[in-house]
Amino acid sequence: MSAGSALRRLSRPRPLYLAVALVCAALIGFAVFLQMIEHIEPCPLCILQRYAFVTVGTLALLAAALPRVLARILAWLAILLAIAGAGVGSWHVWLQLHPPEVSACGPSLEYLVSNLPLGRALPRIFQGYGDCSNIDWSFLGLTIPGWSLAWLLALALVLFLAQGRR
Repeated sequence: MSAGSALRRLSRPRPLYLAVALVCAALIGFAVFLQMIEHIEPCPLCILQRYAFVTVGTLALLAAALPRVLARILAWLAILLAIAGAGVGSWHVWLQLHPPEVSACGPSLEYLVSNLPLGRALPRIFQGYGDCSNIDWSFLGLTIPGWSLAWLLALALVLFLAQGRR
């Protein structure tokens, strides 16, 4: 197989869908690493962006496995969800650039687990408990929401470009 045919094969929709799913899984893995190992607590907007990555990745994985018509529908849905997630990321970046005077993102995980019954604490845990305007980490000048915004837009673009491939 020549390099040209290998490149054409990789530019078909199914491998692109699979690549999107793998990138989403890697990004969620990195988010969990930052939370569990680096002790950077996610805020409610971070949680929403995580949901966007999980949903986009799941839809892309399904699109890679299903027939073409269903795959295209799922890919377009994933594009819309990636754009919605990017909207949340944009708002999050704006909050970090223009922090409010009083932050009220909610109680810490430790407080929730030690003071509430599990039935009440569990839903609150999935809401996030970090401060949305804090900048806890950055890389190459971008904060976590900045990277989230960039990745969601890039994933939407890859999915969009895959729609033109046959």
